[in-house]
Amino acid sequence: VAPTTPVCEVPSSAMTGTVVEMSCRETEGSPPSEYQWYKNGVALLEKTGTGSARAANITYTMNKKSGTLLFNTVTKNDTGEYFCEASNGIGLSQKCSVKRMQV
Repeated sequence: VAPTTPVCEVPSSAMTGTVVEMSCRETEGSPPSEYQWYKNGVALLEKTGTGSARAANITYTMNKKSGTLLFNTVTKNDTGEYFCEASNGIGLSQKCSVKRMQV
């Protein structure tokens, strides 16, 4: 079953240095969907624990299975427009509407 449009939860504002968790979920897809987050239209990299993630100064953890995007400490650089995409290899992937977070 192809995924339905996911529901994204993105805070509209956050204080610098706080923990922010964004979530993305859809329940119709079978097999279960994987989730990809985007910021300003660019796919966010999944942190793999290798040096490249640290070199890119990644301050978040993205879980493709659960759809969560967790910032341990947000900075002004994390301000932007976020959305997520659900896909399970069947039918078209689905995106939620873009939401802006101001830090």
